[in-house]
Amino acid sequence: MKIREYEPKDKSELTKLISQFRVALAKLKGIERELNLRAAEEELEFYQKKKYPIFIAEEINCNLIGFHVCRIQDKIIWSESLYVIPEERRKGVASALYEKAENLAEEIGCETVYNWVHPNNFRSIPFLKKRGYTVLNLIEVCKKRSGEKLTQKIKVGSFEFDY
Repeated sequence: MKIREYEPKDKSELTKLISQFRVALAKLKGIERELNLRAAEEELEFYQKKKYPIFIAEEINCNLIGFHVCRIQDKIIWSESLYVIPEERRKGVASALYEKAENLAEEIGCETVYNWVHPNNFRSIPFLKKRGYTVLNLIEVCKKRSGEKLTQKIKVGSFEFDY
């Protein structure tokens, strides 16, 4: 496996991965979504326009198996999107991609990478916890979205919310 920066030749494969990532995120909210390559292509164009660093995980035969998009804002690195295809998970791919973001943070003098994580994200939460990350101070509260299925409860301090 090789970790490198995005190159224009990656566009088609990366667009597919971004679309798969968006389907997986929707699933966390109980929403079934079809692959939308056009929306993924627009998302990639947005990342490029904003000059977001994009790191690619490539297997030996040059197929893309994961990506990590970072956003630099006011000398802070945000982990915008991190995705590894299901068959390559638990093999160190996400760790290698994430390490690139941590190195980038170090280079600009930032002590950490900041993350937004969906509370149902049973992959990202333990991954980040294992890397030494913890909850900072943020909770997002909104009304139920159309098509969203609330299947559990979440406790924040002494308050309980449908989730």
